[in-house]
Amino acid sequence: MERAEVLKRVIGILTEAQEIRRAVEKEIEDEEAFEATSEIEPQVVTQMLNEMLPHISVPADAAPQDVAHLLAVALGPALHTMVSGFTLAFTSLAVVHDEGRTDVSSAEVLQTLALQVEAGRFDEGA
Repeated sequence: MERAEVLKRVIGILTEAQEIRRAVEKEIEDEEAFEATSEIEPQVVTQMLNEMLPHISVPADAAPQDVAHLLAVALGPALHTMVSGFTLAFTSLAVVHDEGRTDVSSAEVLQTLALQVEAGRFDEGA
């Protein structure tokens, strides 16, 4: 999966988690609502991981060192890109928060970030 696609999916997962939390908070204003969102969010994260992580085939006779090497080679770049995406989103949200801006919502920050990713602003080497 291309880097831009991973970044957009990371932004999507944050946006979706935020929307789920808002919907539940609107419906139920008690502690049970927050417990419900904590059950929903892992499902969304699991789906994202299944889509973004590569499928790995390990030979049945592979030595533990070979398995470790296969996992590192296959998962390393994907995990690095995902962490970079979450870091980028967090930093973008943190800057707006730390500046005390009330004229822009977190959803708008994420939307702007997604448009910047789509435009190629965060392509490697750019």
